[in-house]
Amino acid sequence: MEITKNNKTNNAVEVEFKVSPDEFEQALEKTYQKQKNSISIPGFRKGKATRKMVEKQYGENVFYEEAINNLYKKVITEVIDELDLDVVDVPETEVVSVERDAGIEFKVVFTVKPAVSIKDYLGVEVDYKVAEVSDDDIAGKLKEMQLRGARIIDVEDRSAEMGDTVTFDFKGFCNGEAFKGGEAENFNLELGSGRFIPGFEEQICGKNIGEDFDVNVTFPEEYQAAELAGKDAIFKCKINGIKGRETVELDDEFAKDVSEFDTLDELKADVKSKLAEENVKAADLDFESALSEKLIELVEADIPPAMYENRIDDMVRDWEFKNQQQGMNVQMYLQYSNQSMEQFRDMFREMAEKQVKMRLALETISDLEKIEVEDERVEEEFQKLSEFYRMPMDKVKELIETKSLTRDLKAEKAMELVKEKAKKIT
Repeated sequence: MEITKNNKTNNAVEVEFKVSPDEFEQALEKTYQKQKNSISIPGFRKGKATRKMVEKQYGENVFYEEAINNLYKKVITEVIDELDLDVVDVPETEVVSVERDAGIEFKVVFTVKPAVSIKDYLGVEVDYKVAEVSDDDIAGKLKEMQLRGARIIDVEDRSAEMGDTVTFDFKGFCNGEAFKGGEAENFNLELGSGRFIPGFEEQICGKNIGEDFDVNVTFPEEYQAAELAGKDAIFKCKINGIKGRETVELDDEFAKDVSEFDTLDELKADVKSKLAEENVKAADLDFESALSEKLIELVEADIPPAMYENRIDDMVRDWEFKNQQQGMNVQMYLQYSNQSMEQFRDMFREMAEKQVKMRLALETISDLEKIEVEDERVEEEFQKLSEFYRMPMDKVKELIETKSLTRDLKAEKAMELVKEKAKKIT
């Protein structure tokens, strides 16, 4: 195969390549063999007409389109490998000429990853602050434990409070008229859950069983029902029942019931220790996030827009995969949220741009530091993926190229190196 490469710009490469007449002939024959059983020619049963007969009946180029497409898919990979191109997009493809005696000539423009410059990436200074565990933190955690172990009781001797679950009737009015979906009987609502319009639940607090009262609210501007968005409304309400939580005292008996400890002091010490561990993990995450931001700022590159769009494509697919169990796809979400696809994609744009820059930074650092990954480590990662997806290893290797996985592992090692050399400012 003849290949000619021309650099158009920093991120664009134009390549011309020719497929020989023999390869073209083989592709035509394969296409004929694939299609022959569905071809009808007067006087012949399907599948019995020779290729020459079919070409005479329908024209000698009858198999060209599929043959050329199949050849392109096969040869384009060979061209990319031969030239060792790091392709992110193929914006232009042209079939320059097609002749049985001369073969096929293609012209393709590839968008490739940009040249990246990054300096001073080792020894980056980043704040590292671990929050102290306060008495209020410990008290809050113990309160959570109290609530988890609380007994639900009927409340009759007091008004509703935050944290209670009220059973109530309501009917909504806008401009004096009841509106669709604004009415229910014996509806259960936990006060403080935030399930209702802002300000609604707070106005139920202080009300008693059997009491009739109004709740005055304003629907948010971005409310899903467009006819109500931004409008004032009055809900006529009546509480039918209140359920509250009865908590036990914070004492040694409580500690024995909820933990392996015999005293409240021991439980408090354990809570403090676990909260301290959580604070260290949070500080580590904040440190890594801040370090990533610093690396992104150090990246100098003319990044092609296609790289950002490709990453957004990935994020949209991930979003749809995560939401499919709830029966939600992108088109349904666009309809419910009254958004365009462009607006939806813009939700991911800032994060996509950061991720692309971060990846370029780590790949460049990996090259500069000559980071290598042992074959055993790559195989180990394939094994983990096989177990995670419950898929045979050979199938995983069909879906994920060894080269791609190796690059991922090199990027991980590059990040570990940067973290190890970073200066923590405490």
